[in-house]
Amino acid sequence: MIDHSKFPDPVYKETVLAPLFDAVKAHYADHMGAINRAHLVMLAETQILSSEQASAIANALVDIEAQIDVEKQVYTGEHEDYFFLIEAELRQRLGDLGGSLHTARSRNDMDHTLFKFALQSRAEAMMGQLQGLAAALIDKARQEAKTPIVAYTHGQPAQPSTFGHYLASVIEVLLRDCARLDAAIAGLDHCPMGAAAITTSGFPIDRQRVSDLLGFSAPLRNSYGCIASVDYITGLYSALKLVFLHLGRVVQDMAFWSSFEVSQLYVPNALVQISSIMPQKRNPVPIEHMRHLASISVGRCDMMVNVMHNTPYTDMNDSEGEVQQAGYAVFESGGRMIALLGAFLPACSINVERVHTNADSACITITELADTLVRLEKLSFRQAHEIAAETAKAVIAENKPLREGFVSFCRAFETEVGRSSRLGKEAFSQAVAIETFVAVRDRFGGPAPHALVDAFEAYQGDLARLVANKNARQKRRSTAQENLKKAFSNLLEI
Repeated sequence: MIDHSKFPDPVYKETVLAPLFDAVKAHYADHMGAINRAHLVMLAETQILSSEQASAIANALVDIEAQIDVEKQVYTGEHEDYFFLIEAELRQRLGDLGGSLHTARSRNDMDHTLFKFALQSRAEAMMGQLQGLAAALIDKARQEAKTPIVAYTHGQPAQPSTFGHYLASVIEVLLRDCARLDAAIAGLDHCPMGAAAITTSGFPIDRQRVSDLLGFSAPLRNSYGCIASVDYITGLYSALKLVFLHLGRVVQDMAFWSSFEVSQLYVPNALVQISSIMPQKRNPVPIEHMRHLASISVGRCDMMVNVMHNTPYTDMNDSEGEVQQAGYAVFESGGRMIALLGAFLPACSINVERVHTNADSACITITELADTLVRLEKLSFRQAHEIAAETAKAVIAENKPLREGFVSFCRAFETEVGRSSRLGKEAFSQAVAIETFVAVRDRFGGPAPHALVDAFEAYQGDLARLVANKNARQKRRSTAQENLKKAFSNLLEI
């Protein structure tokens, strides 16, 4: 007969214990099975348990997994949590021996190992998405290496560049974000098992063996830190926050560039919605969805980090079950945002005609006129700047493009220098052309074609290294799964 006096308070059960039990069903049951197997193999290999004892427990675990459908389990309160449910099933089959699986471990080290497992798979999936986005942007940037754009500073037209050069900047930040995420994933790659409650164990455990069987790179050294540090949480979500903070800034540019007044970016019809009442409207609403998904993801990352603020440096529920599950929403909203951006940017194009119209209206090539005067006329840059400024003022006042401002230039030059310029009309037009502006900026990191080719090769190399890291981790984990399967099978056959 069940002793209901030992059941938890009904409110505590419904508000805390039942949701935590459901979370284990959804996220951790399979990982707990792997931990049980790896720990049992280690107990047998170190002779903490005899081969016969370990074999009996191994067969009971297989029996439990065959008979209990985790998805159909409903929390009753009879057992505090899923861990105690499994232990109760073991003891029902094996008597006191069923409690021996828990020798030299705790729910503390198990929990943080479970959480790392759950985060590993999600973080690796997001890393794969980001690497796919980087590859797509590199391809798009190569295609747009010569496509002119108006570059803006302080919200105003500044200088000409190319769409490829702009995207190259986005790629660089994205790759740095991937490198930060790669480092954060490395923070998930050290195994807490063997820390037990917080100080390891008096039994001769082999922490390295358990770590290897579970596919981690190594045990996390300090046992206190295994339970208390939780920097694997704050580090991961801080790295993820930067991804969406930075991508959100790019999305904001897309909103500005696609506005009617600027119209530098053309969004294809497949990514546009029409107004229900205004037939002239083309609303690129995916931009708004990307912006809010990025912001939601940033906020969720902040929530995860802020929950850890001012918590004690020890075992605590603040960093465990419910908050871990809340953090998984980052991967949902963030994954949608990355997928949408990966479809959106490659599909968009630059309205080159509009770029030239805006460039003419704002005299954005005027810097190169000043630079040309420094090189050709041997003026100081300040003199050249004054001449260029007067030229720009004149053509803007006359509502003419800069290339038609030769007369105004000649007048400004004579006023400033006291003689005629050696720059002829044709040379003047060439000096203020967008193509010239871009071509002469053939420096490391610049927008000229040769500089961009070098940049793209560097990005491909950086991306290849990140992909190699991810593949190496996956290979190690797959090998570990096979090794664990073999070692556990050996116990079954004893």
